[in-house]
Amino acid sequence: MIVWLNGTHGVGKTTTARLVQERLPGSRVLDAEKVGETLMDVSPSLGWTGNFQDWDPWRPLVVETARRVLEYAGGTLVMPMTVLVEAYWREIAAGLAEHGAPVRHFVLHTDPETLRHRILHDEVVGPSTFRLAYVDRYAEAAAGWLHAEAEVVDTTSAPAAEVADRIAASVLGG
Repeated sequence: MIVWLNGTHGVGKTTTARLVQERLPGSRVLDAEKVGETLMDVSPSLGWTGNFQDWDPWRPLVVETARRVLEYAGGTLVMPMTVLVEAYWREIAAGLAEHGAPVRHFVLHTDPETLRHRILHDEVVGPSTFRLAYVDRYAEAAAGWLHAEAEVVDTTSAPAAEVADRIAASVLGG
């Protein structure tokens, strides 16, 4: 199984993924961003679009990587990755389904004011114009397709450990 943690940049996906992994026996974290980083290292460049998700190879490589890791290691993969383009999510979800990998899709959500505060005061990453650039894009996706396609977990006033507890309980409860 794949537990996909979606939501905008800075909402807490990576932190939550580590905590969810600790709560799900036999699980591992696979960050699909690493697939994008690999593509960013192709030389000469593939031609920067502003987001590696726009490169056609990224989505099938994410599917193939997840499938192969599941095939090799079994268990559950916890995958923290922002995907705000509906067509990209559908391509990934269809590819995983084609390989028989069930997906539980969660969206970590917080109100825009709290999100901006978290981004501007992040003690690890620091203020990030990249993350801020996605606040409105996330809101647009959330109001459209995203919240309808996932289990939404409000993180506005919940610490990451509580969010992880809720996700793990949901996964373990079926």
